[in-house]
Amino acid sequence: MPPATGGGLAETELRPRRGRCGPQATRAADRDVAARAAARNPKRPARGSRRFETASRWALLALVTLLSFATRFHRLDEPPHICWDETHFGKMGSYYINRTFFFDVHPPLGKMLIGLAGYLSGYDGTFLFQKPGDKYEHHSYMGMRGFCAFLGSWLVPFAYLTVLDLSKSLSAALLTAALLTFDTGCLTLSQYILLDPILMFFIMAAMLSMVKYNSCVDRPFSAPWWFWLSLTGVSLAGALGVKFVGLFIILQVGLNTIADLWYLFGDLSLSLVTVGKHLTARVLCLIVLPLALYTATFAVHFMVLSKSGPGDGFFSSAFQARLSGNNLHNASIPEHLAYGSVITVKNLQMAIGYLHSHRHLYPEGIGARQQQVTTYLHKDYNNLWIIKKHNTNSDPLDPSFPVEFVRHGDIIRLEHKETSRNLHSHYHEAPLTRKHYQVTGYGINGTGDSNDFWRIEVVNRKFGNRIKVLRSRIRLIHLVTGCVLGSSGKVLPKWGWEQLEVTCTPYLKETLNSIWNVEDHINPKLPNISLNVLQPSFPEILLESHMVMIWGNNGLKPKDNEFTSKPWHWPINYQGLRFSGVNDTDFRVYLLGNPVVWWLNLLSIALYLLSGSIIAIAMQRGTRVPAEVAGLSQVLLRGGGQVLLGWMLHYFPFFLMGRVLYFHHYFPAMLFSSMLTGILWDTLLRLCAWGLASWPLARGIHVAGILSLLLGTAYSFYLFHPLAYGMVGPLAQDPQSPMAGLRWLDSWEF
Repeated sequence: MPPATGGGLAETELRPRRGRCGPQATRAADRDVAARAAARNPKRPARGSRRFETASRWALLALVTLLSFATRFHRLDEPPHICWDETHFGKMGSYYINRTFFFDVHPPLGKMLIGLAGYLSGYDGTFLFQKPGDKYEHHSYMGMRGFCAFLGSWLVPFAYLTVLDLSKSLSAALLTAALLTFDTGCLTLSQYILLDPILMFFIMAAMLSMVKYNSCVDRPFSAPWWFWLSLTGVSLAGALGVKFVGLFIILQVGLNTIADLWYLFGDLSLSLVTVGKHLTARVLCLIVLPLALYTATFAVHFMVLSKSGPGDGFFSSAFQARLSGNNLHNASIPEHLAYGSVITVKNLQMAIGYLHSHRHLYPEGIGARQQQVTTYLHKDYNNLWIIKKHNTNSDPLDPSFPVEFVRHGDIIRLEHKETSRNLHSHYHEAPLTRKHYQVTGYGINGTGDSNDFWRIEVVNRKFGNRIKVLRSRIRLIHLVTGCVLGSSGKVLPKWGWEQLEVTCTPYLKETLNSIWNVEDHINPKLPNISLNVLQPSFPEILLESHMVMIWGNNGLKPKDNEFTSKPWHWPINYQGLRFSGVNDTDFRVYLLGNPVVWWLNLLSIALYLLSGSIIAIAMQRGTRVPAEVAGLSQVLLRGGGQVLLGWMLHYFPFFLMGRVLYFHHYFPAMLFSSMLTGILWDTLLRLCAWGLASWPLARGIHVAGILSLLLGTAYSFYLFHPLAYGMVGPLAQDPQSPMAGLRWLDSWEF
């Protein structure tokens, strides 16, 4: 795909002339179109009229921008309580203000910006953000909402400028701006403390910058060319730094760049040195610069979040040792494991956590009705175990007994400190994983049976070696069944407190799920060593954090009674998402796209595929058409094709994802479908006006069509704006509700 431009082809130049290729042929064709247009209209516009046209363009852009900001900031303070995912991202902003470490499945940039906005606006980070509906009261939340609304407001002018550059048509750009300004869904997402407006801001900034540097194709290496190319790289780093969904806009820019370089390579007027300079510029601005900025966001993230917090357990023991307040930070503990030591045992698989037990039993029908054993991601007294010999109940900490170290190959017993029950396994099937054995807590005051015995092995070590805290990678092999203790990583139901399943697997394949290390270690009879030597380097921290985020994303599954949606629901606006309120006394906000806008977008995609296919086939067959039609066809194919590609890249990958999905995931794709709608209808109306040129009112067809679409979109916003700005009173199911006549689909629950 060549760089998207708005130029057209002359009727005799539907195919490049021999000797020309790539952008040169396109530019030559564009010059022919301009020459023919000049020949038909030899009078050049007066300087005054050009100034008026420029002023009009700036005035229209200012109007579009002002309207976007006005709709986004209107009633921004309502409702004055937590709405939907504000409970997550507002809380994470508080963590940054308090410098408390936490874990999230998304990269840190968006949350850091929210925290910074809160800090600069006077928020002190003390609000708990516990659950939706909690009132903000005296806490300052408007700075964070205002920041998200500010970035969300720029989506409209960015889309306006992108379509204007792709189509060279003010009416197409204006229609696109209206579709986004008057969409209740985009408006709602922009008014709350969420990552979505930040993500979409960087996506649209990257798209606009890419289109702008493509338009500088005749001025390579000029200051504007470098500016837009560099800004594209900065925007790509921003999009990826907010969510991994930013990879989709990176892919689009990458495909555009590959096509651009391919056409440059085919331009025989350029030397290979010049092509090499183009390649180097793109590598520096679109690969090196984004990677440097993306890495820098993580450096700031780790520097700011220096205190221990709720995310510690997702990371390795060595990672935790760098967090102040963590029991491993600047800690000194015994180096070698001995009998009588109180320990915590951590799984080496990322985000599995600590071996854990509690007084609750497995329910009826789930193996033996004995004490549950799970893994838990957070620090807890129920993670503590006492390591004992398998064949004696004597107290190893008795001063009369000498210290006896635990060695590779020893037979041990792990007694749960809080309940005095032993780690136990037997031939009963595990709760969730078939063909694995159940692991339980069994016995009274440490007295159990032979199913409590485990052989401890150090991976890649010989018999007799001592076991080192943090550094030794160990396996626990059940003596009776021969199975290996591990965690499947599967989340238990509510009876298991949604902790992770522990099993004993008869398959002896060595995986991280079945390898553990000793983290905490308490033994007053042993000397201590400092753990500072174990702190990881920045590259190790960066790699580990990405592994944990990827694992966390893959592990996002819908919980019981949780509302989710499917990708095929999204373009048809099948079902919205409740942001606030559930009954007629609540202030209700409902995330739902303006149905007129969304269904027009859906119709436009279908029409584009049909009309674009017809035009492409006709041009490929060499059909002779007038220059004006050829130019409009090129706008439709190139400009429309660019935004259609963006829609596809931001929509279809969700069909391949196994994680839980929500309606708001579609909104980046919706931005591209709205731009396609603006380009398509403007082009089709111009073609209709051209085809009916002999009619007296032909020129008014285009104006009337655009005006009808603008007014229809504005009126639909007037009808549906309570979805975004809030509703009070009877639900739409009630015939007395003012929204009753607007519930066009039974699946809409407002």
